[in-house]
Amino acid sequence: MSDNALYYGDNLDVMRRYLKDESVDLIYLDPPFNSNADYNMLFGQRGEPVAAAQIIAFGDTWRWDTVAAATWQEVVEAGGPVSKVMQAFRQFLGTNDMLAYLSMMAPRLLELRRVLKPTGSIYLHCDPTASHYLKMLMDAVFGPKNFRNEIVWERTTGRKGGHQFGRVHDVILFYAKTDKNVWNPPTIPQTADTAKGHDIMVDADGTAYRVSDLTGPGQGPPRKFGDKLIAPRTGRHWQFDQDGIDRLMSDGRIVFSGGGKPRLRTNIKDLPGVAVRDVWTDIEPINSAAQERMPYPTQKPIALLRRIISASCPPGGLVCDPFCGCGTTVDAAQEMGFPWVGIDITHLAINAIKLRLHDRYHGKAEFKVIGEPVSLPDAVQLAKEDPYQFQFWSLGLVGARPDVQKKGADQGIDGRLFFHDESESGKTKQIIFSVKAGNIRPAYVSELRGVIDREQAAIGVLITMEEPTKAMRTEAASADFYISPFGKYPRLQILTIADLLSGKGIDYPSAAQRIDKTYKKAPKAKGATGETPSLPL
Repeated sequence: MSDNALYYGDNLDVMRRYLKDESVDLIYLDPPFNSNADYNMLFGQRGEPVAAAQIIAFGDTWRWDTVAAATWQEVVEAGGPVSKVMQAFRQFLGTNDMLAYLSMMAPRLLELRRVLKPTGSIYLHCDPTASHYLKMLMDAVFGPKNFRNEIVWERTTGRKGGHQFGRVHDVILFYAKTDKNVWNPPTIPQTADTAKGHDIMVDADGTAYRVSDLTGPGQGPPRKFGDKLIAPRTGRHWQFDQDGIDRLMSDGRIVFSGGGKPRLRTNIKDLPGVAVRDVWTDIEPINSAAQERMPYPTQKPIALLRRIISASCPPGGLVCDPFCGCGTTVDAAQEMGFPWVGIDITHLAINAIKLRLHDRYHGKAEFKVIGEPVSLPDAVQLAKEDPYQFQFWSLGLVGARPDVQKKGADQGIDGRLFFHDESESGKTKQIIFSVKAGNIRPAYVSELRGVIDREQAAIGVLITMEEPTKAMRTEAASADFYISPFGKYPRLQILTIADLLSGKGIDYPSAAQRIDKTYKKAPKAKGATGETPSLPL
């Protein structure tokens, strides 16, 4: 089992409990910006069932209240530069949602500095709404001298502003812990545009190439170019000896100008890469047709994380994302062979990441999940504390996705799972889920049977905390069977949380025949083996 770790819980608590001092090489975080409205948008559009659940679960997260006030006070009383900047924020901003957000970020940034190695770096992704405040806070935590870049990433194009220029960029604040930070300068391939300033030619086959001078300062002897002996112009010498010129001639690297002057040809694709600067316009945002797209409006492209990891992480270095959302950071680290830690406060995110990694690496990405219920008492406690998180966790046990397709009420559907068992027709079949955490009633079975008929589903599954009565099981059995080319399957099934924790699953056609259509599958990682170095926790 790999030591890669996915934690469910408050990242502040997780870091304090599980992450050792100076154990992390690279941190990337994309925390929710400024207001709870943005945070609620993480998992669906406003008005959809899942978004409504998030509003209930996290509606007060960034509001100035007694919790935010206590957090601000704790940070201020600890003293130091962070205390000073937080006092200044309060004097300037007053007690509003922005101060609540900054009060939440301050102790987390201090913990992130603690776990970061002296050679480590941190990239904080934000938008211009809060970037100027966060930069001051980062200065207080990491020191102004350790500021490296304010990276501008063009995340969208063509946006018009009603009373201002179109807002199309995000900001990524790049800080090091010390002056010893790892730095692997990233480059991008040359193009005809980046090679400007030179003579650019194009072959008949469309290959672009650059021609450049073959001479250097200082007088030198003539050289043979094929059957011609050519002397350099006065005060110049040929930069290659005769053997070098012969090789270049043989390789087709020397071309002649109209006046017969030899020049060096270099294909654009063979030129050294161009150094990446702090304005990134070459990484496309996630669009509706992207293969990696998930139903997650703030999802970042994996290419963005590849660049950050390759620039600032040593071989085998540990990558950490304390707000890992839909898992782009851990996916990129997994693909590139780096150990990783991901933390999120919702089971919805944890389940989405588990499914993403399973789909992309075909079950070969090894990691442990920490903080999820592992026993019936744990599940009971979760259901009491947060029914919505209990629902998301329960659906994750069977590989189902929360239902986010219908607006308004859930219409008796908490989750769906799609499968195929008729290869010739390609028809998609679905399993409908209803999750009940409290006392169950016989009516739940008949209601689910009605939903199965209404939705023309192949199978319906009732997940319950309590054991169903004999009468409920009898009614479920009366729903008959779904007939598949692979056999007969009960059309209405009841599974308890105890069943699921013991390893029992849904009775439906072979998983080998199923192509899950709920999320678009991410493409298989090139060269991915699922093997990762150990995690220094």
